[in-house]
Amino acid sequence: MQLLAIFHQLYDRHGPQHWWPAETPFEVMVGAMLTQNTAWRNVEIAIANLKAVGRLELESILAMPIEALAQAIRPAGYFNVKAKRLQHLCQFLQQHPELDQLDSDQLRRQLLSIHGIGPETADDILLYAFNRPVFVIDAYTRRLFSRLGLVEADIGYESMREEFERVLDADPRLFNEYHALIVIHAKEICRPRPMCGACPLVQMCSYAVTT
Repeated sequence: MQLLAIFHQLYDRHGPQHWWPAETPFEVMVGAMLTQNTAWRNVEIAIANLKAVGRLELESILAMPIEALAQAIRPAGYFNVKAKRLQHLCQFLQQHPELDQLDSDQLRRQLLSIHGIGPETADDILLYAFNRPVFVIDAYTRRLFSRLGLVEADIGYESMREEFERVLDADPRLFNEYHALIVIHAKEICRPRPMCGACPLVQMCSYAVTT
């Protein structure tokens, strides 16, 4: 199966990634909100700021004045917008303590109902915070697999997610590791200007053949 072959090639090249880099499921959710439209290194600074003032907890974030929260997460960019979205998330979690009892489809619908959460953020939370077998599609995934010639560059989010989930076993550990490997590979090798000569997938890559 080609998707599994690609996974093993990436795993052999990059090794286990131990994602998501967070200490608690709640920290995963905060990180998923903050990483929208910014690099992860900026999110790490913002999360460190929250930890430094003892605010990386649901009740603590809700108790913060919105201006103070915005300043704490400023390194993540769009800080005023993200501060409001983060408090919306915390209000929702406070009002729905039974979320982990829902099945994955129900939980996904609930997450998508929260202001500021789209499909990618919802799936990050489902996979990394709730350990559900949902495959995350991001810009790195789209870049890599369109270059490999396995999907169209303009394929819709849901269509691509459903295809991965149809082909692969519904194993959150596999989805976790696979997504993390895609991210590291796209950052280090399959960049906007790719390093095809260093890529373990070059023999199966349509893009490498034509460039």
